[in-house]
Amino acid sequence: MSSPASPSLRPARYAGLDGLRALAVALVVVYHLFPQWLLRSGFVGVDVFFVISGFLITSLLLREREVTGRIHLVVFWRRRARRLLPALAVMVTVCATWAWLVGGDVLVRLGWQVLGAATFSYNWLSIAGGSGYFSADTPELFRNLWSLAVEEQFYVLWPLLLPLILVLPRAWARAALALVLAAGSAVWMGVVASDGGDPTRAYFGTDTHAFGILLGVALAFALPRLLTAPPAWLDGRVARAVGLSVGLAAVAGLVGVATLPAGDGIGTFPGVLLAASALTAVAIVAGVAPRSWFGRAVDVAPLRWIGDRSYAIYLWHWPVLVLLVACAQTGPADATVPVWLGLLTLALTLGAAELSYRFVERPVRRRGFRGSLRELRARLAGTPRSRFGALATLAVALGVVGGTTAAIAAAPTRSSGADVVAAGAEALRQASASPAVSPPLAPPTPRPSTAAADPGPVPAPTPSAVGGGQISAVGDSVMLASAPALLERYPGAQIDAKVSRSMYAAPGILRALAAAGQLRTYVVLALGTNGAIDTGSLDQVREIIGPQRTLVLVNAYAPRSWIPGVNRTISDYAAQHPGVVVADWSDAIAPHVGLLAGDHIHPGMAGGRIFAATVGDAIAAAEEAKARAQYLMALRAYRLAHPYLPEPH
Repeated sequence: MSSPASPSLRPARYAGLDGLRALAVALVVVYHLFPQWLLRSGFVGVDVFFVISGFLITSLLLREREVTGRIHLVVFWRRRARRLLPALAVMVTVCATWAWLVGGDVLVRLGWQVLGAATFSYNWLSIAGGSGYFSADTPELFRNLWSLAVEEQFYVLWPLLLPLILVLPRAWARAALALVLAAGSAVWMGVVASDGGDPTRAYFGTDTHAFGILLGVALAFALPRLLTAPPAWLDGRVARAVGLSVGLAAVAGLVGVATLPAGDGIGTFPGVLLAASALTAVAIVAGVAPRSWFGRAVDVAPLRWIGDRSYAIYLWHWPVLVLLVACAQTGPADATVPVWLGLLTLALTLGAAELSYRFVERPVRRRGFRGSLRELRARLAGTPRSRFGALATLAVALGVVGGTTAAIAAAPTRSSGADVVAAGAEALRQASASPAVSPPLAPPTPRPSTAAADPGPVPAPTPSAVGGGQISAVGDSVMLASAPALLERYPGAQIDAKVSRSMYAAPGILRALAAAGQLRTYVVLALGTNGAIDTGSLDQVREIIGPQRTLVLVNAYAPRSWIPGVNRTISDYAAQHPGVVVADWSDAIAPHVGLLAGDHIHPGMAGGRIFAATVGDAIAAAEEAKARAQYLMALRAYRLAHPYLPEPH
């Protein structure tokens, strides 16, 4: 059997793939670092990586089998370890040590995160731990490693399953089977995502998110004959021009898909992801075709530089962003990552990626693990200059390993945001366990009347007092954290709040309350923290509660890209629909961000009182509007009944 280092088994460089890797990592980085820009679904860059990985790994395995007659599993896995582990180990230890120096919420569950990184099981550990990729909770330091876990699980399992697929005698049958499996994975993602909850299980699951990898596998089965013995027409200028046009259109389509708004349902999971995967497959075919113009066009030097370092860029960008945000100790202005912070993160990421690629990834890939250790021993035994460099390397390595150990030891199990949310959940539990009593009405808040006092037959408008027994509140973790203050202000209020909940869950919850006869006069919704709001959900809510109830929409405050859009939607909707009022939590808490937890999202007790007061102000404004409307109706009736009498003042 040929050696894995022999030229016959060196991974082939397919034209266009470096450029596609560059595009993939650019989509993800811009999505995370500059969320206020247009790439609202830039996370589809991960699916571009998945398709490329499925194609390349399967092509490599098929080529090895063709050359040697077998697939050497140990050698394959050793090559993957050389490619992935060194850069990953450096990033994890350096960033964990930095997190130890920063302290606070960036250390939460760090031990589990490092375990997930080391065992390539990060996605499943996150699912088991209830983490939410799309929620507004404190971001985990190594959350981006979920996709690396999916790929590594593929690298472990696929070489074991491939011989079973190769039993099929025809390449088209193998490709068709891969496509069927991809379709099954996509359908399964849609089923899991359609429950209306947080889509993290659908997005993180290897079973639900395997369709991109399997699409790449299908390409690897289908393309070898086209590449090794292409038909004559494929070598003509017309075919290459068409390939260039198709490839550029696929790239434009990928960018277009990345600009689509992200939702929680099957439109995104798997709709948008599946579209990105299909476009990537088209771009790969256009790029690897013989003498492809498109392949050369997207493999220009800058994109090739980024593509070569795309793995390191992907590894570093997210932890660096999380740590810089923690160091800044400020909530982003207008609830997005400030541009200056994004640019600083980008500069540090590119610098770290270049150092990783030059001094870690390439040396280990070239020499292997044992060869790298021999090189280190040789430097320790060499000239004073080489010895100093080797000793400095060892000192840094020991320092970051020690820092990582200290960080794991100091890591809290729960963030400050989770603490206030847990306190709110406990308050709700105690309230539900208390005997049901008729809550007293809160005294009305004195508010200036919009009509002059009238001693005549038409009395001045007087807003009614509203108590907790008239309020049904449905919300996310922000309302859950504010629950003690809400119950303090409105004893007996009905509160249904849950972590990671979005507006898509509201119709189902309210429909169940209405069916049970438990829906009260004022319906308060605070569901804008964890994702965009569509007017269709709000229309369903209004239909369920009916015209006899008042809808109070609490807007959102969080360092997430969708928050400005959420608040605009809420404001516009209330302006267009009578009986809908806005509780302006965003403006109320903005001058008091110090009352929020370290995530700049969840309020403690003092912040919760501001939340409750904001809701109270909205309810009082609604009551005043009702009183004013009643006054105008009485005034109109008075005029009709007494057309010849002077009008009341």
